[in-house]
Amino acid sequence: MNKKKNRLTSASGIPYVEHENSMTVGPRGPVLLQDFILNEKMSHFNRERIPERVVHAKGTGGFGKFTVTHDITRFTKAKLFERIGKETKVFARFSTVGGEKGSADSERDPRGFAVKMYTEDGNWDLTGNNTPVFFIKDPKKFSDFIHTQKRDPKTNCKSPTMMWDFWSLNPESLHQVLILMSNRGTPFSYRNMHGFGSHTYSFINAKNEKYWVKFHFITQQGIKNFNNEEAIEMKGTDPDHAQRDMVDAITKGMFPKWTLKVQIMPEKEAKKYRWNPFDLTKVWLHKDYPMIEVGEMELNKIPENYFRDVEQAAFAPANVVDGISYSPDKMLQGRLLSYPDAQRYRLGVNFEQIPVNKCPFAVNNYHRDGNMRTDENGGSSTNYYPNSFDDIYIDEKYKQPALLLESLTADWYDRNGEGEDDHYTQPGILFREVMNEKEKKYTIHNIVEAMRGISGPKSEAIINRQLCHWFRVDEQLGMEVAKGLGVNVDEVMAGLKQHPEMA
Repeated sequence: MNKKKNRLTSASGIPYVEHENSMTVGPRGPVLLQDFILNEKMSHFNRERIPERVVHAKGTGGFGKFTVTHDITRFTKAKLFERIGKETKVFARFSTVGGEKGSADSERDPRGFAVKMYTEDGNWDLTGNNTPVFFIKDPKKFSDFIHTQKRDPKTNCKSPTMMWDFWSLNPESLHQVLILMSNRGTPFSYRNMHGFGSHTYSFINAKNEKYWVKFHFITQQGIKNFNNEEAIEMKGTDPDHAQRDMVDAITKGMFPKWTLKVQIMPEKEAKKYRWNPFDLTKVWLHKDYPMIEVGEMELNKIPENYFRDVEQAAFAPANVVDGISYSPDKMLQGRLLSYPDAQRYRLGVNFEQIPVNKCPFAVNNYHRDGNMRTDENGGSSTNYYPNSFDDIYIDEKYKQPALLLESLTADWYDRNGEGEDDHYTQPGILFREVMNEKEKKYTIHNIVEAMRGISGPKSEAIINRQLCHWFRVDEQLGMEVAKGLGVNVDEVMAGLKQHPEMA
């Protein structure tokens, strides 16, 4: 039986013959403008690259499923958790953060970990990283921070000086910087790392009771990292290593899996906790709020077309479903605005009509028109509300309970004011109590190698300021980093006493 052949056509479906030869005046003459296929091919080619993501530009992704394994309905009424054994289709995207699309997968960098669950109440997007904390805790600082991770405006090169200058001037970054400088900053693959929602979110149960929640995806493949030298070698050997690893694993049937666990904090306990539970630079200690198992995520299908699904995947933490909601986390509040705005800029106002982003269940609204509208655009139906013609109604059972706010004065509060300025305890716990001796050794080595790149007229001040932070985290850490950099600690301490503003 002969396989049916598809006739070559233009984008508008018009069959044509000359796909390789342009129409010219004579065999060697100029090209004619009327060769519309030439115009179509070149015009489309010129537009094949949509703006790459400002952050998380390079990544990989896969489809799969989430299966509930434990009952958490006492905390949340979200339908995807309503019974043990329930399955929900997912798409997950993993990425490096600071590099461009052509950067190496083994760069020392946080890794993005974003999950889209296609639930019957809409799409739930959980956008996080492979770390439970972040560098900053106020969204106003985000653009400044990312600028330091990108390219120097003069040299167009990555600048360790820019990075360490910013970090040394913002000790709130210490916790994340310490994680980044450990071997966790260079994961072996996306399969061999945990994922975290990082922010504090909220659960709402059937009684409209609220709980604060943190999400953790624990890899079932085990943690595996490169050391610094292995990561550098892999940049030259295979800069697409993590992409290739994910494709190969799923193709071979080695479906990567993660166990979803949550930490739950009763709403009334937030004020009593030792640290601000909505501070993205802090964790909730597991001994205070133990992990509760929820279910399992499995990725079992590589997209047939990378651009269609991975490049056009659009995540937004604003996309929560009934039973899951927000918190006063300042960084989360900022991302509720910035993420959908970034997607509308990059993909167009109708980005949620793209198949990978489209809710597979009913979608009813009054949005019309706009760039790249690909559906029926509402047809002849009414485009305003309220109206006397359609049957769209508001389902009151989805109304969220009121958010209780303290009676405070609106002002620009110091993010590191009294009670919010402990930047050293948690990094100290991480270094002394969580890292073993081998991990400490690697971390110190990685810090030294990274700080060696600090240069320029302000380099000594930047190094000394950062060393002061390392000493405050842990004396052994500070001493070893200073020793590795060949810095005289006595001179540093003397200088800090003379210039306390450097501390």
